[in-house]
Amino acid sequence: MKLQFPHPFAILLIFIGIAVGLTYLLPAGKYERIIDPNTSREIVVPNSYKSIPNEPIGFFDAVVKVPEGIIFGADIVILILLIGGAFVVVDKTGAFDNGISALIHRFSNSPQKVMILLGLIFALLGALNNTYEEIIALIPIMIALTSRIGFTKISAVAISAGSATIGATFSPINPFGALLAQKIADVQPFSGFVFRIIILLIATGFWIYWILRVGKSKSEVTEETAMGAEKIKLSKRTGIILTIVGLTFTTMVYGILNWDWDYNQMSALFLIMGIICGFIGKLGFNGTFKAYAFGIQEMAFAALIVGLARSVYLVLYEGLIIDSIVYYLFNPLKELPVAFSAIAMTLSQSVLHVPIPSNSGQAVLTIPILTPLADLIGMSRQVMILCYQYGAIIMDLITPTNGALLAMLTAAKLSYKDWFLYCLKPLGIILSMSIIAILIAILINF
Repeated sequence: MKLQFPHPFAILLIFIGIAVGLTYLLPAGKYERIIDPNTSREIVVPNSYKSIPNEPIGFFDAVVKVPEGIIFGADIVILILLIGGAFVVVDKTGAFDNGISALIHRFSNSPQKVMILLGLIFALLGALNNTYEEIIALIPIMIALTSRIGFTKISAVAISAGSATIGATFSPINPFGALLAQKIADVQPFSGFVFRIIILLIATGFWIYWILRVGKSKSEVTEETAMGAEKIKLSKRTGIILTIVGLTFTTMVYGILNWDWDYNQMSALFLIMGIICGFIGKLGFNGTFKAYAFGIQEMAFAALIVGLARSVYLVLYEGLIIDSIVYYLFNPLKELPVAFSAIAMTLSQSVLHVPIPSNSGQAVLTIPILTPLADLIGMSRQVMILCYQYGAIIMDLITPTNGALLAMLTAAKLSYKDWFLYCLKPLGIILSMSIIAILIAILINF
């Protein structure tokens, strides 16, 4: 009998169990924390680590962390539910189906151009505002599109969530990545823009190339795909609905960048979008809200998975070992030459992203510690930030404690094993490219 790979729910429960075990095995310790006046976020005080008595998490307390983790991530859970409802409403109007058909017809002779366009769009969204959880509700639509142009459903996840991850990792303007790290490290925001843009373009180009190279479906392409979709003229109503969807995403990005929006404002925006599109699409009053409720129902488990992933971090944090993990990962780096320290720092950030699958959370925890360390060993703060960016954020591709990733795989009916094996080789290549870029940055005194 062939053993099945664990379900995403089981994967997270296994990691919660591992986290509980670590609270018994690892020494407890804690950094002091203060509010950073530049970012208004709580950050650690450098060189303030001290050992404290262990407080291991018991079995029942670990189980309690499951609902607590969901509550801890409630804002993201609600966002996923409301986005899911909104996109089902839009789908019920037929706007997505007509839009996909029109797009396929437009590029009927070159489906690769559709994939390239999608990859660039999602990479831009990732670069602009770390777009990730918002993609969960789009996965069924992406699968419908890619299957009609001859690509696998794993390619649908790769060209959307994967491209967004690449954009977020190498972006010079990601407010939850590079910009946040620069503010915490007291480095001029947007500095190093040209270098980061060059690496971003190289990494994005490689990722899209990889998808085009391995993502073709082995099944026969449909006649519609082979001959080009029947020409469809978008109705005025469909055009208005798709325009509203586009404006919603534009407003979301602008709100995050300029109005300090968080998940609650984004949730409200998508709620409004869904209702307006339902009325414009002539679903009627009851039809609109029935579709919205169905969408929420469809996304419920995906949202639950995202919230549950927070439980792993809660166990490590309340077991007083998360700071110890950071301390023992980074403290030995001060004994290494700058180049080797940079490589080790990058890989350590990658490892740390498993217990801390939050880009901003990892920046807030590690950058205050690594800033004086970088100064001590003669590493520029820009290079230290690159180590964080290129080491941590890229791991969103495969981190098993990343609830949003598991939710997308669940929506696509893909196993984590298949996705991990798909990403393993290109991720290794991109990490190697990142390390080369960091070494070049050291050579040019970046």
